Amino acid sequence: MADDRYNLVVIGGGAAGLVSAYIAAAVKAKVALIEQHKLGGDCLNTGCVPSKALLKTAKVVQMLRNHQKYGIKSANYEIDLGQVMDRVQDIIRRIEPHDSAERYRELGVEVIQGVAQLEDAHTVRVGSRVLRTKAVVLALGGAPFMPPLKGLEQIRYRTSENLWEMRELPRRLVVLGAGPIGCEMAQAFGRLGSQVTQVEMGPRLLPREDADVAALVEGRFRAEGVRLLPGTRATEVLVRGGEQLLVCETDSGGRTEVPFDELLIAVGRRANTQDLDTDKLGIRLNPNGTIQVDDYLSADGRGIYACGDAIAPYQFTHTASHQAWYCAVNALFSPLKRFKVDYRVIPWVTFTDPEVANVGLTEQEAQARGIPYEKTLYGLDDLDRAIAESEAFGQVKVLTVPGKDRILGANIVGAAAGEMIAEFVAAMKHGIGLNKILGTIHAYPSYVEGNKYAAGNWKKAHAPEKVLKYLERFHGFRR
Repeated sequence: MADDRYNLVVIGGGAAGLVSAYIAAAVKAKVALIEQHKLGGDCLNTGCVPSKALLKTAKVVQMLRNHQKYGIKSANYEIDLGQVMDRVQDIIRRIEPHDSAERYRELGVEVIQGVAQLEDAHTVRVGSRVLRTKAVVLALGGAPFMPPLKGLEQIRYRTSENLWEMRELPRRLVVLGAGPIGCEMAQAFGRLGSQVTQVEMGPRLLPREDADVAALVEGRFRAEGVRLLPGTRATEVLVRGGEQLLVCETDSGGRTEVPFDELLIAVGRRANTQDLDTDKLGIRLNPNGTIQVDDYLSADGRGIYACGDAIAPYQFTHTASHQAWYCAVNALFSPLKRFKVDYRVIPWVTFTDPEVANVGLTEQEAQARGIPYEKTLYGLDDLDRAIAESEAFGQVKVLTVPGKDRILGANIVGAAAGEMIAEFVAAMKHGIGLNKILGTIHAYPSYVEGNKYAAGNWKKAHAPEKVLKYLERFHGFRR
């Protein structure tokens, strides 16, 4: 092929773009990856990696604060947010080589730094270069959604993108939004020592979760001193006498002013699709700005594919990587062979403490869709490992087909929920029911035993009463 002719051009170097380029190179296609900022995207630079690093520091502080619970007579500590953020950046640097241009070039990907202009399904311009390609993958990512908040331009506000520039711990932090990002950061900064107020226009935290799950997290937040204002809509930012105030209206019709030193806006994300010439390219956007794609992740039916946060419906790094496989394979091998994207088993985790992990249906989803289910619960306050680590809090919830052990969904709230959920993900992916989980040896003492005990509770509820009565007579006869 000529130097500027490719099998695939990938626009965007976040998780979706990196995996798309990796797969194309692995099957010996000629592929170019174009990124205008940093490779690794939001996940490495401003999202998953830095947030988990900060959460770990906050958890250590919380353990020190509760040192007597662990039999430690005294413990002293001092928070320096500058040092905390230095650690966060060091962790980013240590992980960065996994997503580096050098690594991908070694894999056979041509990495190009610059702004891509997509002219059609087979032509991409980068500066003075024109790249001709069989197909294009749009992995444009997303950015924090900014609400139409009056007076916001008066202040320096924080989002998940610039939060990591902070060097001094704010005395009063207001977090606007109660989704995963808002909840994780509200708890982290509260543990580090800020007075945190969390404002949410909905009736509770974590609106995607079931009400009982959200209640467990809310209880922990309140116990740790986070001030929660559900049913409260922010309308305006005021600066009065040098004091910054968030003006809010409550569901009951009241008005309140919340003072703050820093404001973190975490009300969702939007797709980076604002610069696409949709009419020229023959693609359509959904009302929320994401790209419309078919079951094969094609955006135009002619050679433009899309994946990751730019298409949703799941804005997770692991889902972006999952979609990227379908994008790359379908773009390279269509119409000879193509695959429908499979969303049947998608896990997600909110890394609060306790963690909240899900796969499959939640109760509120099942109820909204009219899907019948049975619910089985196991309380982690009864689990030996959780008791030994003073983490006896939370639950395992499993939804099954009525009368059967086939899993429709699982939710875990607890110290190691993000790890425990993997067993249910594998079970749903490969058609394994609760009976086989119950019959599997689980190491003792471990958190994942909670899954087995939940399966045991299901078994008890479905015990064959007639058979047990006959067995009782049989054993009585043999005595």
